[in-house]
Order: sequence, then structure tokens, then C-alpha cells
Amino acid sequence: MNNKAIIAMSGGVDSSVSAYLIKEQGFEGIGVTMKLFENDDIGINRENSCCSLSDVEDARSVAFKLGIPYYVFNFTTDFKSQVIERFINAYENGATPNPCIDCNRYLKFDKLYARAKELGCDYIVTGHYARIEYSEKYHRYLLKKAIDNTKDQSYVLYSMTQQQLAHTIFPLGELLKTQTRAIAEANVFVNAKKHDSQDICFVPDGDYAKFIENYTGKKYQSGNFIDRHGNIIGEHKGITRYTVGQRKGLGIAASKPMYVCSICKESNTVMLGDSYDLFSKSLDATGFNWISIENPAPPLRVKAKVRYKQNEQWATVTQILPDKVHIEFEEPQSAIANGQAVVLYDDDIVVGGGTIIASYH
Repeated sequence: MNNKAIIAMSGGVDSSVSAYLIKEQGFEGIGVTMKLFENDDIGINRENSCCSLSDVEDARSVAFKLGIPYYVFNFTTDFKSQVIERFINAYENGATPNPCIDCNRYLKFDKLYARAKELGCDYIVTGHYARIEYSEKYHRYLLKKAIDNTKDQSYVLYSMTQQQLAHTIFPLGELLKTQTRAIAEANVFVNAKKHDSQDICFVPDGDYAKFIENYTGKKYQSGNFIDRHGNIIGEHKGITRYTVGQRKGLGIAASKPMYVCSICKESNTVMLGDSYDLFSKSLDATGFNWISIENPAPPLRVKAKVRYKQNEQWATVTQILPDKVHIEFEEPQSAIANGQAVVLYDDDIVVGGGTIIASYH
């Protein structure tokens, strides 16, 4: 393989330092910002997202300072079909999507990698906090947690294939975030003190329901809030406004806190319950991608997490179809949501992951 690399530069400090580090390692880099959407098309202010003109200029400034070529690639059509429409479809079907996972799967490590090959580059470089190592023991590339546990992003990278891992570099995997900032400040990067993005890029105000209604032009039908016995206890404002585990914004008077426990598209109902009604002992997941092993020898005892910020929990995994697994937790887990990812870990190694399609009490 050659030493040419495309560097995904969002305009933030992480991708900028990644570009610096990859050049220091002797790679011939090309800086690229992926234009994912037209801000006006999704009804947000031009300066409030990762596709803003200021972000592009920040990335261009760093690339110029490093003396590397810089381009903006238009991926708006792919982003619309593979990320935004999947996001909307999930909410319309009572699931909770994770668009960052879809963006990594379909855009960064698929479309951008294909573009890299067209330009004669053998590597993709991103600012993710994770590590990639080749294991002589397993004869496979491994995806591992970052050294900085507070910034680890391995959860949203579980879909990476062996080929993608072989052609991807994460320069920040061995660094603490404070070290990344220090490198940016030492090199006087224009974005050295820029705040990290906390929101989904195309919903920067966090109001998913409003975004979906504005984008689709639909008004979603109201329906019944029900309790676990099927009794009607109120009226909801459309299932796209709710997700499993939600407590705030229900608009219902109750003598105790109520939580969204499940959402049924077919009956257009949202079931509410107590906090203990949120707990499930097992789940099914599909679209499963194995990384550290080719196929498991059941039963497989590993740790699993069902949300990005959750600590991993002990579980037993059984493969029931080539891309489908059943997972039994040793302790019940709260607010397992269809559409979210379940990711398996063996210490700091990502074993694999998939999309949750069912949970069981």
C-alpha cells in the first residue's frame, strides 16, 4: 500500500490535529470536507452546523498551514438517502435511530473510501477516538477503545469491515483530548479552542420532531398513551415525538414520574410506565457485524452496551441467524430502544455490533 491518505476534515480540532499527525508520520495527505447537506434545505441557520461556511474555512485554513491540498466533496445526495431518510424512517416506525453510525457506515467508510481509491489514496484518516491494530493471534484487524475513555467512539464504529479497518487510520486513538488541544494550540490552529459539536449535525437545536415535520411536510397523527395493561391514560402528539426512556415533554398529569416504555406504530400508541417497567433482560439484534472473530462459538460471554454513554454490562450472546443474535444480560438493562446499536466488548476490543430490533422483559 502507498502512503497517500485522504483526511476527513470537519473544521474541528480533532480532524485538524489528525491531519497534522498523519503528515508528521510521513503520509502524503489530502484534506477533504464532506458537504453533507444544504443548510437551507433542512431549515437551519447557515452558521449552526458542521456544513457551515466557517467550518469549511477553518478546515481550509489548517490544510493551508500544513501545506496539503484541500477539497470539498459533495455527498448531499448520499447523505439524504442513507442518513436523513433512515433517521426519519426510524422515528416513523417507533424506533430510535443513531445517525452517526449510519454516517460512518455509508458515508465516511464507504463513499469517501471509494473516492480515496479513485484519487490513488490507500488510506482514510479521521479524527475518531478509537484504535485499530492487526492481531497476529486472530489474523484479523481489531477495533479497540481509545486511550481516553471519556472520548472513546468505538461504539459508533462497530460496522467497520476488515477491509475498511485495514485502510483506516485513527491518529487520536492513543491521545487524551487535552493532548489534542495542546497540539492544536502549539501549532496555532485557528480552531484550537473551538467547542466540540454536541448535537446531530442536521438537527442542531435538538428538536427532532420539528425537523421531521418540516422536512417531510407531514403532520403526524395523535394517538393514545396507554399503561402496561392497555388502559388509555392520555393523548400523545404523534409517535415521532417520543423515544423509549423519555420522561420529559410527555404533557400528561400523573402522581409519579412516567416514562415511555414502548411505541407501537400499528396501533399508534405509546405505552407509559414506571421506571421499573423500562427494564429488559434480553434483546435481539440484526445486521450484526463481527470484528474480532469471524463467527462466535455459542454461548459467547462478553460485555455489551446498548447506548453510547452506557457502561458495558455482562451478557451471553447466541447467534441465531448469520446476521442476527440474541443477547441475555446477567442484570436487567433500562430503556433498551429499537433502532439503537448494541455493541459487544472483550475488555477494550470491539467484538461486534448490530441494530436492536426487539427487547424482552
